[in-house]
Amino acid sequence: MGLYIFFLPKYCSEMNPIELEWQHLKKDELVGKMFNDELELAYAVIDGVQARGERGNYSTQRVKFNSNRSS
Repeated sequence: MGLYIFFLPKYCSEMNPIELEWQHLKKDELVGKMFNDELELAYAVIDGVQARGERGNYSTQRVKFNSNRSS
């Protein structure tokens, strides 16, 4: 079906492209900021991703996943 699954070694950030994005996000967008709770951090991450996209001239899209889990 064209789907390939690759299991990456633990702690191998150079093989996982998202780790590079997280590194820049933490270094450039979130550095020196304090957050009162997880929601505030989540919104800061969203804002940081959007800011990086605007500076890099690429589009970003927020995707919400619905969860049917009841807590």
